Amino acid sequence: MERYLQILSVSLEAVFLNKSRSILTALGIIFGVAAVIAMMAIGNGARQEILEQIKLVGLNNIVILPTGNGENSSKNDSREDDQTKSMQKQFIPGLSLKDAESIQKNIPTVLRISPEIIYSTPASREGKKTKVELTGISPDFFRIFNLSLKSGSFFDLRQVEAGAPVCILGPDVAARLFPDKNPLGQQIKCGNIWLKVIGLIRGLDVNKKTESMGISDYNRSVFTPLKSILLRYKDRTLINQAALMGGGTQLIVQGGTVSLFSSGQNNKQAGNENQVDKIVVQVKESQQLSPTAILIGRMLKRRHQGKANFEIKIPELLLKQEQKTKDIFNVVLGAIAGISLLVGGIGIMNIMLASVMERIREIGVRRATGATRKDIIFQFLAESVLISISGGILGVIIGMAMAKVITITTGILTIVSFWSIVLSFGVAAAVGIIFGYLPAKKAASRDPVESLRHD
Repeated sequence: MERYLQILSVSLEAVFLNKSRSILTALGIIFGVAAVIAMMAIGNGARQEILEQIKLVGLNNIVILPTGNGENSSKNDSREDDQTKSMQKQFIPGLSLKDAESIQKNIPTVLRISPEIIYSTPASREGKKTKVELTGISPDFFRIFNLSLKSGSFFDLRQVEAGAPVCILGPDVAARLFPDKNPLGQQIKCGNIWLKVIGLIRGLDVNKKTESMGISDYNRSVFTPLKSILLRYKDRTLINQAALMGGGTQLIVQGGTVSLFSSGQNNKQAGNENQVDKIVVQVKESQQLSPTAILIGRMLKRRHQGKANFEIKIPELLLKQEQKTKDIFNVVLGAIAGISLLVGGIGIMNIMLASVMERIREIGVRRATGATRKDIIFQFLAESVLISISGGILGVIIGMAMAKVITITTGILTIVSFWSIVLSFGVAAAVGIIFGYLPAKKAASRDPVESLRHD
């Protein structure tokens, strides 16, 4: 052991005597290891984001959204009479509660279903005011999206069936309207209706990508039972029926009162033929997602007189496809980083071969004074491993710093895992051994007499 420790000290001395050459030799390893760690950190971050988004959109969910809700019909007032006549001739129904009921009744793979009605409306309390998404939901909503309460309680059966004036607040709404007070049991005014706060949901991390899949930002939502919206705010089926029957007037139910508006008025809600703004269907098994979506599409098209005025999205499959794309991208980047390590290894081999040629006389002296071939191999192999391990340590530090910089500058989530450090460091050590062996063997195989004669 003492013999090998002495040889190791000789190797260390040789590395430090040629600092510039050693650093240049290690650069390939440094940047290769840093690239591997940074790329794996990006991959881990992307995977974590996808998992969080899948949890957010709920498992095995299908989202049904209306396409073309008729709002553009009010853009040109001069054409409104013609459009009204056209509606009277052929009314194409939009998404409705009956659609949701038909899906749940006729498709056996459906586990839960939640229709939603969403209105943008101001919410106020004691002079504080904010714009919210007032969302009418079914009892299954919270289970479908795995939403939990920070405090309070969910809607009970009595409140759901009676359409009670109660609500559950998202954290952003609660923070704006109740900055220094517990909201539970308090009243807020949404539109013209007072609602009692019975619960607060936990905060969620919703981004634009998730919103594009039909998932709203529930942090700024006010939830109320679906029947509360229909009874106390607006039921678009009544509006559309009045428009079809009267032609000259539209019936609007708001705040428990009935109002008549002339068809010449520009009313966007009256032009929306969809009773509900979204239907979320949860199936029993993941493999049933695509077949169930096809069945739902056929059923809704038949119910809507052959018109596909809806869009069906499967967030989980979209996210998994995105993950697959990112995995391929990460494999490509990892391969590039691996090539960098390979180039670094070749650089070590070239420098060590050059070092052998420069130190032929030293090799001869060591052999003449009793060093064996194994001693020479160990000396040169130790030098290459020391360079690669040093480069690996620096590479790990730089890679972790790169991951942090990427997160700060671009907002991309990066996660440096313990195994990525072990892997990259292990590869760095392996590169030193593999690419250092050939020069070490060449040095040991030289004839001591020829080496001593070399000038």
